[in-house]
Amino acid sequence: MISNKMKSLVENNSIIRAMFEEGKRLSEIYGEENVFDYSIGNPNVEPPSKVKEVIFEILNEETPNLVHGYMNNSGYEDVRTNISDFINRKHNLELSKDNIVMTCGAAGGLNIILKSILNPDDEVITFSPYFGEYGNYVKNFDGKLVTCPTNTETFEPDLKALSEVITSRTKALIINNPNNPTGVIYSEKVIKDLATLLNNKQEEFNTSIYLISDEPYREIVYDDIEVPCILKYYNNTFIGYSYSKSLSLPGERIGYVVANSSMTDFTDMMASLNIATRILGFVNAPSLFQRVIAKSLDAEVDVNIYKKNRDLLYNHLISLGFTCVKPQGAFYLFPKSPIADDKKFCEDAKQFNLLLVPGSSFGCPGHVRLAYCTSYEKIKKSLPAFDKLASLYNLK
Repeated sequence: MISNKMKSLVENNSIIRAMFEEGKRLSEIYGEENVFDYSIGNPNVEPPSKVKEVIFEILNEETPNLVHGYMNNSGYEDVRTNISDFINRKHNLELSKDNIVMTCGAAGGLNIILKSILNPDDEVITFSPYFGEYGNYVKNFDGKLVTCPTNTETFEPDLKALSEVITSRTKALIINNPNNPTGVIYSEKVIKDLATLLNNKQEEFNTSIYLISDEPYREIVYDDIEVPCILKYYNNTFIGYSYSKSLSLPGERIGYVVANSSMTDFTDMMASLNIATRILGFVNAPSLFQRVIAKSLDAEVDVNIYKKNRDLLYNHLISLGFTCVKPQGAFYLFPKSPIADDKKFCEDAKQFNLLLVPGSSFGCPGHVRLAYCTSYEKIKKSLPAFDKLASLYNLK
C-alpha cells in the first residue's frame, strides 16, 4: 500500500497533466488539428541547429567513456568552468566552477537546494500565482509552503504582505523570474527592494533567509526587457537554471544551480548540494548533455516566434473584452476569468475544444493560464473558438 503522502498526491494529480491527457482524448475524436491545447508549457520552437551539430560532434569525436561515464556529482569541472565564465561575461561577476552544480533541470536544482536548507516545519514563501510543484518540492523535505499575494492588477510582489508572512521559521523565498504563469518580470528595483527587506528580516530574527530564483525562462523575454541577476543584490542567493526553454530541451533534464560565494556557510552549502545530488538519486546531471551545453552556451532559440504568438493571442483576447497583464517574458498568458469560478470557465471552454488551466492550480483563483508555445497557425485557427467562448459570457 502506498504511503499517505503519495496517496494524497495521486488523488490530486496535476490538473495541467490531466488537461494534457484530455487533449489527447479530444484529438482522437475531433482530430488533432481541431483541438486547441493551451495547457502545458512544452516548447514548440526547435532547438538551435548548433545543438544538433554539437551532439554529432561529441559522439563522433570524443572518447565514449568520457561522454557517457560518471563524473563528480556536481558535474564535469570543465563544463562548470565554461558556464561560470559565461555568466561572468554576461553579468560582470566573478564566479568559478566552485559556484556551480550541474542538475537535472531546474526542478532537480530546486530539490537539492531545499534538501540542503530545510529542517522539518521550516517555511518557504512564494508569491501567488506560482508554479504548483513548489508545494510538492517543499513537502519532499517536510517543509511548509507559505503563499504571499501579489497585486493582481500587475502581479508585482506586495512587499508589505511579504513582510507580514516572514517569521522566525522562514528559511527561503522562491521567486520565478520571468514568472510562470503571468509572464511578469521582476525589475531591478523590485529585486533590490526584496533584498533590503530580506536583509532586515535576517537581522530581526537572527536567521539566514535564502532567496531562490527559479529561472528556466530567463532567455524568453520580449521588448528588450532585462532580467536582473539576483547574485548582485543579495548574499544568500541561489539561482536554479534550466535549458528546457532557452534551448528547447525540456526532456533532456539539464540545468544548473549557482550559489553566491558570499552566502552563509558557502563551502558547506556547496558540499551539501553535491551530496544531495547523489542521495536524492540524481547521482549527476545527464553526462552527454553536460558536454553539449558546454559547447552551446551562445546558442539560443528564436524568441521572436514566441513574441509573434504572444502578440496574436494577447491582442485578440483583449479585443474580445478579456482582461490580461501583457507578458514580458516566458510563454504564458494569465487573463482574468469572466466568472469567479475559473474551473467552470475552463470546463465551458472545452465546448469549443479549448484546453485552458484554471488559475486556482497556481494559487490564484479567478484567472486562467494559456501556454502559447504552439504554432502561430494553430493559434490563428483557434481564434474563432475564443470568439464563441467570449460570446457565451457576453463579453462583446
